[in-house]
Amino acid sequence: MKQRIRAKALELGFDAVGFASAQADPQWRAALDQYVAEGRHGQMGWMAERMDHRTDPQALWAEVRTVVVLGQNYAPPYPPMDNLAHGERGTISVYARGKDYHDTVKKRLKALGRWMVESLGGDLKVFVDTAPVPEKPLAARSGLGWRGKHTNVVSRRFGSWLFLGEVYTTLGLEPDPPEADHCGSCRACVDACPTAALDGEGRIDPRRCISYLTIEHKGDIDDDLKPLLGNRIYGCDDCMAACPWNKFAPATAEPDFMPRMELQAPRLADLAGLDDATFRQVFSGSPIKRVGQGRMLRNVLLAMGNSGKAELAPLAASYGDSEDTQVAQAARWALRRLQGP
Repeated sequence: MKQRIRAKALELGFDAVGFASAQADPQWRAALDQYVAEGRHGQMGWMAERMDHRTDPQALWAEVRTVVVLGQNYAPPYPPMDNLAHGERGTISVYARGKDYHDTVKKRLKALGRWMVESLGGDLKVFVDTAPVPEKPLAARSGLGWRGKHTNVVSRRFGSWLFLGEVYTTLGLEPDPPEADHCGSCRACVDACPTAALDGEGRIDPRRCISYLTIEHKGDIDDDLKPLLGNRIYGCDDCMAACPWNKFAPATAEPDFMPRMELQAPRLADLAGLDDATFRQVFSGSPIKRVGQGRMLRNVLLAMGNSGKAELAPLAASYGDSEDTQVAQAARWALRRLQGP
């Protein structure tokens, strides 16, 4: 039965398949309790909700017996860090340069789920990222990879570049053995983090993480962190790209994950000129759309301030009196960086 599921999943376009028991691990809950108690979730208030579901698959759905964990390779066919050297352009995280992966993965999960019910029976539910599911612990338990020091799943075959999805099923399937931790003494990801958000013990403080700051954090960003953002306007790949296991990762062949031309190395000046309607049009079908035009403009203005390009000062100045407080604060900070006090 497992062989048939694995074969079908690969046929549908998934790159990795693992099987895990649906039973909870008390360590998962203890880690989340500590994470929330220390306030590391920042403005992500939803992480403090439904904590039973986030750490126990059977709390989310009592009938689940097995979790089929699916991975889809999105390793970039280009050097992911190249844009950082071009201050007048924005750097967007690799995962967000193509189509929204939620749509691609969810469509395939549903196709796999339909086939499983028709061919093997049982009942099931499918999830990708947005549901309160312990994705990374389940992926590690299923053998897809292990939790790296950057907290993400690392695969010996695909490195750090795997999108995850899950099928919760009532079928009782033998679990696969978990993958051992192969990080050893390596600290490449920890040392690569621009804001020192990683502690080297597999824990992260998102309040210092550029991905959190540019995507989840609303309002102004602390002045001590702003210069460290560089030209990263949506997400950050530094810790992922630094992982030595990536040298084994084949570039993705999935068309949906190929970068859109306008998102590969967008000019900051062009992005700053987008009004709300144009922003929605440009980022239609992209995960970037959910941050909204205001937050993206804040990020773009901070990148302008870090660019060292004095010619961007007039454009930054034009937003100094914006009614959007986060935009106005970012514009004034950028202007001070470009022109001096």
